[in-house]
Amino acid sequence: MSSDLNLSFNTSPHLRGKNTVSQAMYDVIIALLPISAVAVYIFGISAVFTIAVSLVAATLTDLGFRKMLGRWNTPFDGSALVTGLLIALTFSVEVSWWTLVIANVIGIGVAKELMGGIGWNRFNPALFGRVSGILFAGLFFNQVNTTFAPLGYQAGTVDVVTQATPLALLKMGAEMPSMVQMLVANQGGGLAEVSPLALLIGGVYLFIRGHLKWHIPVSIIGTVLVIGLIFEGPELAIYHILAGGLMLGALYMATDWVSSPVTPKGMVIFGVAIGILIMLFRLVLSPTEGTAFSILIMNAFVPMIDRLTKRPVFGEVAAKAQAQAVSAETAGKPA
Repeated sequence: MSSDLNLSFNTSPHLRGKNTVSQAMYDVIIALLPISAVAVYIFGISAVFTIAVSLVAATLTDLGFRKMLGRWNTPFDGSALVTGLLIALTFSVEVSWWTLVIANVIGIGVAKELMGGIGWNRFNPALFGRVSGILFAGLFFNQVNTTFAPLGYQAGTVDVVTQATPLALLKMGAEMPSMVQMLVANQGGGLAEVSPLALLIGGVYLFIRGHLKWHIPVSIIGTVLVIGLIFEGPELAIYHILAGGLMLGALYMATDWVSSPVTPKGMVIFGVAIGILIMLFRLVLSPTEGTAFSILIMNAFVPMIDRLTKRPVFGEVAAKAQAQAVSAETAGKPA
């Protein structure tokens, strides 16, 4: 059987980018330094301990799973440090060290490495680990705490976090801190909730470095603002943006390069859907983990969004149109 199909392979003049995975990851770490610094300033050694435990757990989990899966020779790319730091920032300083370990093992070991490694995860590893850590800690709360309580360690006083979080105050309709305090430095909530301004500074850095596009953050924040204006009024709408993990989620979690859409239109759809889900959680359901669950839910729809919004290939002819053209050409030929 002969074939006149000839394939020739030539070296193409491919463009090579200057950025590497490691450079991008360390840029994210740099972007998270302002919020980490504010958290340490407010909570002191307790914040340092929380961040340190999470970073160590993330690094050991990453190395352990890579060796177990035969990826031991893969160079350390910094992704584990990014995930570990993000996990730490989603918790308050009252979190137990074993909850941080559980969150990192599940987030890095299960959601990333067992799914194929970096670039193959379907869900954001930090959020997956955060939510799983909370669920598992709650499921085995008594047994886990009884087992590890003698090994517990609390670095310094944490009296400043015994107050209700701003999101809880917002849900209860209680008196809120001033907007300036909420924006710059507020003591309630998780480490990443203390200063939306610090998160914005880091986001601007990522935007300048070319790692962050505006579509997803603006879509999420804009949707939350619009729904807040409709149902809550101007003042509370602003508080919805500043309270909880919205800013961290919009700038650093939902924009994860692997688990978010690739087209601008898809990014906008993705962001709007997340914003709607966040406000659904906050206005109708429990506000706890609303941002995390919203992003994880939409992570599952990313492949569909990409298919619906994919760009046409240059010179591509739709299969139906091509079939019609072939049929018309065949029908015009003499028998």
